[in-house]
Amino acid sequence: MNEPNQSFRDLTVYKKAFDLAMKIFEMTKTFPKEERYSLTDQIRRSSRAVCSCVAEAYRKRSYKAYFVSKSSDADMENSETQSWLDFSYACNYVADEMYKDLLARSEEVGRMLNHMVENPEKYLRREKKVGMQ
Repeated sequence: MNEPNQSFRDLTVYKKAFDLAMKIFEMTKTFPKEERYSLTDQIRRSSRAVCSCVAEAYRKRSYKAYFVSKSSDADMENSETQSWLDFSYACNYVADEMYKDLLARSEEVGRMLNHMVENPEKYLRREKKVGMQ
């Protein structure tokens, strides 16, 4: 994880979360117009926020407490995305197969984020592992 020139964009969790957010974006293009300012905007926002939180956590990986906090925020946004997926499915805006695929992808991202929260030492900068315990 701690390659000298590595970017947050190289992280598997970032790549998977970004891919999920883009799939959600494409899916929501078919949602009814009346959902634009509620469901559509909310699911797009939360799915994209996973990526931005991972990017922030990566940049602050010199500080354990901050890294854990931002990784936890990413996990929270991912859980919110799952909730919006549930609403999308219940409102019949997404087919069964797509819902199951997107939910499985989100759950995989969640497992990766949980690993980051529970094992921050594997992700912190090696030269400076500082921060509150």
